Amino acid sequence: MTTEGFVSPGLQPSSDSASQQIQQALRHAIVTLQLAPGTRLSEKEVALRFGVSRQPAREAMIALSKIGLVRVLPQRGTVVAKISTRQMMQVRFTREALETAIVRRACERFDPMYRSSLDSIMDAQRKAARDDDPAAFQDHDQSFHAALASGADAEHAWQLVIDVKCHMDRVCHLTLWDRETMEGLIQQHEAILAAIDTQDAEAADQAMRYHLTQVLRALPKVLVDRADLFE
Repeated sequence: MTTEGFVSPGLQPSSDSASQQIQQALRHAIVTLQLAPGTRLSEKEVALRFGVSRQPAREAMIALSKIGLVRVLPQRGTVVAKISTRQMMQVRFTREALETAIVRRACERFDPMYRSSLDSIMDAQRKAARDDDPAAFQDHDQSFHAALASGADAEHAWQLVIDVKCHMDRVCHLTLWDRETMEGLIQQHEAILAAIDTQDAEAADQAMRYHLTQVLRALPKVLVDRADLFE
């Protein structure tokens, strides 16, 4: 298996280094399963696809190996790691601890500018659900959680979530089966916002916990349907 199905977006003018941009592009492709577990990653091929030397490609793949998205196997080279349910559960625990703290803080103080942006994000999510567009929906979902952290002046906590949540995201990508599923997640977001608006920290905490257990409720079906993707 190779990276044949992966289309490189190319490098963009950015303050990020070439290796960081490659890492972000590969990470997105792995999370969205454009690069499925077991896919071989050639340092030379990655460099050619992005039009760079092998050094930034090597650095990007080393960074991905440190967070467990790729593995270096004897005689096989570098491959996209299979999904580990154990690792995903550990990540969910960490994410829940951080994001419940974020919404509790949001109930104490929340920047009105970000509260307004959340309404726009919710509108975009509703449109993605109507259009049956899981990829756009997932992008808006991330924007929703990022805006919660920014509005609560807790961007550092969100950065910690970003650093670990890729393992949970791959399973989340598999669970957005249909419009009904997406509409259920929208209702959960609405419950979180309602609790923040009324400054009810307990309700916000409970709403976030329920939201983050969605993946657990969907996991048994995913394990049966896509056993080939898991360790």
